[in-house]
Amino acid sequence: MKPFAYALAIGLATAQLATPSLAADITGAGATFPFPVYSKWAEAYRKDTGTGLNYQSIGSGGGIKQIQAKTVDFGATDAPLKAEALTKDGLVQFPTVMGAVVTVVNIAGVEPGKLKLTGELIGEIYSGKITKWSDAKIAKINEGVKLPDANITPVYRSDASGTTNIFTTYLSQASEAWKKEFGAATTISWPAGQGGKGNEGVTATVKQVPNSIGYVESAYAKQNKLSHTLIQNKAGKFPIPDEKSFQAAAASADWKSAPGFGISLTNQAGEDAWPITAATFVLVYKDPVDPAKTAEVLKFFSWAYKNGDKLAADLDYVPLPDNVVGMVNDAWKEIKGKDGKPVLNM
Repeated sequence: MKPFAYALAIGLATAQLATPSLAADITGAGATFPFPVYSKWAEAYRKDTGTGLNYQSIGSGGGIKQIQAKTVDFGATDAPLKAEALTKDGLVQFPTVMGAVVTVVNIAGVEPGKLKLTGELIGEIYSGKITKWSDAKIAKINEGVKLPDANITPVYRSDASGTTNIFTTYLSQASEAWKKEFGAATTISWPAGQGGKGNEGVTATVKQVPNSIGYVESAYAKQNKLSHTLIQNKAGKFPIPDEKSFQAAAASADWKSAPGFGISLTNQAGEDAWPITAATFVLVYKDPVDPAKTAEVLKFFSWAYKNGDKLAADLDYVPLPDNVVGMVNDAWKEIKGKDGKPVLNM
């Protein structure tokens, strides 16, 4: 990443830390995917309650490490932990909001939503097999779109990233070649392109590099006025990435099917479903060292479930369905204080 982009990524990632902490402030760290909505919620929550949130947008891998090291009150990850990991570390995992990953491009004259891509084409671009925007395979499904005979620069996450896990999970479902060669993970040995740290870094790099393509959480594309592409879904359609298509992806999800609500919403059936939709998650200890602080974390997210829907929707996130919020409230009963009682009475 160029020096300016690195400074921008770090500046955004630590923006919440610039304000002096109050004694009751909550600390969290992890996924960059929900950073915009957590920031909005934190601002409104401080006005309502006087309690602040200092959230470090450092990537899912960093968030998991920090909660394991007990240096924050909660960790945040877009790649949900499996049952074994939750049990091993004594963690409770719950979803907070849903969002989506979009591909964005910096191609002169190509407006948002005009370029169509499939999972197979995206996989070939990121594996270095398609190297020019003028490639016949891209042109075939983009009749009437003027694309340059220019080299493509794929931009990817350089850090351990839940966004990368979501993105590569979709590619593995949509492309057998990608699944066989790379699979799905929080980090990939990218064969081509340029890395950026966090959604912030990928955003900044795409804005700087002509003819580039990147993958970011949809709120970053909207806030930075990036040109998103359309992506073919499982039904063969090219839906618009918006609240309707994100909700369509989550409509039939079985949230009880995995411990810690760790389900996948990618490549869901349905003509209107956006193919790279996902939930983002929070991690807290089942038996916290500081029960009062963990109670404050739960109070914050309880407030967000009740009062944060519009703030989330304004940023193109999708609030959790009411029945899922009910399941989360039940899961919180597992989080006990020193007296063996739940840290938060619902």
